[in-house]
Amino acid sequence: MVDKSKNYELSRWSLADLFPPGDFEKISAAIKELEDKVAKFEGHRQALTDDISFDTFISIIKELEEITNLMQRIGGYAELWFAEDTQNQAAQTLVARIEQLSAELSNRVLFFNLWWKALGEAKAKSLLENSGDYRYWLEEMRHFKPYTLSEAEEKIINIKDVTGNRAFCILYDAYTNRYTFKIEVGGEEKEMTREELMSYVRKPNAELRARAYQELYRVYGNDGTILGQIYQTLVRDWHNEMVNLRGFPTPISARNLQNDIPDEVVETLLNVSQKNAELFQRFFKLKARLLKMEKLRRYDIYAPVTSSTKEFSFNDAVEIILDAFGQFDPRFAQLAYRVISENHVDSQVRRGKRSGAFCATVTPKLTPWVLTNYKGHSEDVTTLAHELGHAIHSLLASEHNIFTQHACLPLAETASTFSEMLLVDSMLAEEKDKNVRRDLLFRQVDDAYATIMRQAFFALFEKQAHEMTSQGVSVDDLSKAYFENLKAQFGDSLDIAEEFKWEWVSIPHIYHTPFYVYAYSFGQLLVLSLFNQFKQEGESFKPRYIQILSSGGSKAPIEILSEAGLDVNQPAFWQGGFDVVDGLIAQLEKLS
Repeated sequence: MVDKSKNYELSRWSLADLFPPGDFEKISAAIKELEDKVAKFEGHRQALTDDISFDTFISIIKELEEITNLMQRIGGYAELWFAEDTQNQAAQTLVARIEQLSAELSNRVLFFNLWWKALGEAKAKSLLENSGDYRYWLEEMRHFKPYTLSEAEEKIINIKDVTGNRAFCILYDAYTNRYTFKIEVGGEEKEMTREELMSYVRKPNAELRARAYQELYRVYGNDGTILGQIYQTLVRDWHNEMVNLRGFPTPISARNLQNDIPDEVVETLLNVSQKNAELFQRFFKLKARLLKMEKLRRYDIYAPVTSSTKEFSFNDAVEIILDAFGQFDPRFAQLAYRVISENHVDSQVRRGKRSGAFCATVTPKLTPWVLTNYKGHSEDVTTLAHELGHAIHSLLASEHNIFTQHACLPLAETASTFSEMLLVDSMLAEEKDKNVRRDLLFRQVDDAYATIMRQAFFALFEKQAHEMTSQGVSVDDLSKAYFENLKAQFGDSLDIAEEFKWEWVSIPHIYHTPFYVYAYSFGQLLVLSLFNQFKQEGESFKPRYIQILSSGGSKAPIEILSEAGLDVNQPAFWQGGFDVVDGLIAQLEKLS
């Protein structure tokens, strides 16, 4: 039940549902329990034969599920504790310890994964028939059979990753999250976090927007060579493992298989995105006219076109979001309220806190945690709705096991982006201020650009960067390639200052999760199609949408979408999403 009398304030989240704060004894006890469970699991190695019984097979899986749940609980605590303060040395130490432990324990249970992949087709098929909610997870494992190495080799990779790619990602986070930025505002020099700095790129003052971007890339550019070398190290590691050792045809195909999305579908998505670059170029030219500028600068793409400076308290934001979700389906509001009421939201802006926003599901039976850096702007309201959308997705799929709850990356953005659209639709219906309404409409297209086109071109750059790095290039060469990527994306619609060549080193996703970013484009275009169906069909649409979310990762994404009547194999599907954006731009052109 949603408590409408409650006053919601900015706060730091509580991790007590994982472990009592600072209770290292309980963490140590959990680690000991985990090690004992793994030791017991190792005793099943001899039972894994070609004539294994179904009951034995399922009982072994259930033990592995228990191990995974406990490992996620311990690791989730470490990661969330680190996220709330990346400069906390105790948190850094615990993350490193758990990373090492995870690698060691993963190696000790690896034999099950390898046995299952190597099992004969007939026996595997018979075990799959009655495997219930484990089925898709088991099927997915066997998809990787051609790219699986020997047990000894897999163990070496797991161990290497602790001091290899994962260590470099932690280094990148610790390095960049300590950055502070200084700009002059109202005649006074202010020191701020990246999140605070980026709020100025949406301000009416053109010079302030420019100074914010200039300061951002001055700081990142000062360390550009080092950050670029970290990136190249991660890229080489990915190529060495995925292409050279495992045999994937291309670096991106490894991610595609993890997403269970055919290479051809991803190529179609990126090709259609490239062909629609002129759509947003048209939008930027419209924005330039309204701002009375001959041509936009890259500094100006998120510039407000109205005089609205409305801000929202955190309490107002929560109430608006819960109301919007409730109008769609009361259950959505209840699930979002659950996250907030259990104090699983970290909303404060603090030094050292991880930048950006995310939603983290630790285990299916625990309410997700949401991190955001809330400053009171309308985009902060939509960001909060976005992350709570992720949480709703997770909670709707919580009846699945830990192996099948999580949707693949491209579908993972469905509920979050749809939630944003519900919010904006509701705000447009309620808002009486014409400037605010116009601002919201422009922000819809701004956000569509940021989520579709910007991310698609990030993915295109990644493909190029991986190829270039494998050929041996410098960090400067990658910066030049990125600058050319920007010019292809924007055409003659705006001017791009030289410092934007460092933008790529400021994108955490390309460091942490190679080729993650196309999931945003996939998800946004998918949601545009779904939201269009909702507006046309009303109540009859909701069961189909809820089924998509409730499926989590229990089926292949193409199957989930096909059951909802969507064919992502066709370029027309993706073009349909761009056509919706085209319609929004046309509406704005009529209003202008």
